[in-house]
Amino acid sequence: MNKLDIKILPKIKDAYIVGGSIRDLIIGKIPFDYDIAVIGNPEKFAKKIAANKSDHIIKLGKKDQKIIRVISNNKIFDISQVNGDIIEDDLLKRDFTINAMAYSLSSEKIIDCAGGMKDLAGRKIRMVSDTAFENDPVRLIRAYRIGAALNFEIEAKTVSFIRKNANLIKNSAGERIRSEMFRMLQAPESHHYISQMADTGLLFAIFPELGKLKGCSQNKLHQYDVFDHTMKAFYHLEKILNNYSDFLENINSRIIHSIDENTAALLKFAILLHDTGKPRVKKADSEGNVRFYGHSRKGVEITENIASRIKLSTKDKKFIDFIIRNHVRPLHLFIAKRKGTLTNKGITRFFITCGDITPCLLLHSIADMKGKGDKGEKEFIDFAKNMISIYFLEFMPRKKISALITGNDLINEFGLSPSPLFKKILSSIEEARLLNQINTKQEALALVKDIIMLR
Repeated sequence: MNKLDIKILPKIKDAYIVGGSIRDLIIGKIPFDYDIAVIGNPEKFAKKIAANKSDHIIKLGKKDQKIIRVISNNKIFDISQVNGDIIEDDLLKRDFTINAMAYSLSSEKIIDCAGGMKDLAGRKIRMVSDTAFENDPVRLIRAYRIGAALNFEIEAKTVSFIRKNANLIKNSAGERIRSEMFRMLQAPESHHYISQMADTGLLFAIFPELGKLKGCSQNKLHQYDVFDHTMKAFYHLEKILNNYSDFLENINSRIIHSIDENTAALLKFAILLHDTGKPRVKKADSEGNVRFYGHSRKGVEITENIASRIKLSTKDKKFIDFIIRNHVRPLHLFIAKRKGTLTNKGITRFFITCGDITPCLLLHSIADMKGKGDKGEKEFIDFAKNMISIYFLEFMPRKKISALITGNDLINEFGLSPSPLFKKILSSIEEARLLNQINTKQEALALVKDIIMLR
């Protein structure tokens, strides 16, 4: 195969579709964005393809790495200058063979000087040169990210070079590390590749905090050390996320709509880090019983440092923080149920506190329990599944009912002025409604009066 039917771009000399774009076209995927390398002036080429008035041309990057982006007909074209005198020079400086092919827009032929077509057929990730990772250490993670996206294996020599160069990743910008990691976590089958990253030491070079989990033994409720438990919990979480119907039957469609690709990746990242606090707080009593009091809180502190290092957004940081801080909470509810002390009020308060994150936290708790290898896991899993059912089938319909009072009622009935007190009062009234303590506007106003009197 040396030709592709590409009609989206004109036949222009010295212009080539390159990188992941050509790889995707060869395997039958239609790219959303196209990387184009040109011999000559990228701006000149950009003007040739920006034919419509609605097309936009944007300049990106630094002077020596200038990219001209054209947004046209819901497609993105990133145009840069060929890195070298000829296209082959450019290709041989790229990361992996399957990304080191080009398609000539003038001759309509594929240029493959690194053996990319053969590796595509063999479903292999192979470095283009022995200096590939030295030239850009982020490629160390990219090998696994592309492997996860395509379900390809990394070739043995490339794995050996990843192991040898793993520590180079510390020289890479946090934003780039985050981007590659989360794109990998968005893949449905990322566990296999995370495990391989651990085998080469790359995972621990990126997150030294995870290396401290290895060999950290646990109590009799766990069959594995903290690291092996973490990887097994990760595996079970991914399995659940890939097939809700195995666990949730009549409510799986609601879960699917509440957990998108990005949220799933955040949930996987949270379970990867959820027990990082354990080595820091581990204690054994006189009888040898191991305890990890406060490990969730310590895990949050450690994760905050990681989040800052890889430049996570405030929103994503808050999500991960919440999961790790509260990941033991469903187990505490379960213990209360076993003791006969769990009330509907306690369940509702849990839902109010966790809000939209409730299904994610409960799925995390199921995977966490399965990762212990505990033979008694079924009773807890049935409990957690029932909690998810109650959340969607009982709590959420009640929550969607209009509030009993608004800020206008506080102004008109009590002469209050807008202030932080507003939010506190309205939250208290909403909580009472969800707890079924009040059901009418009159009851709500009476409760407001009591709250004001107690101030």
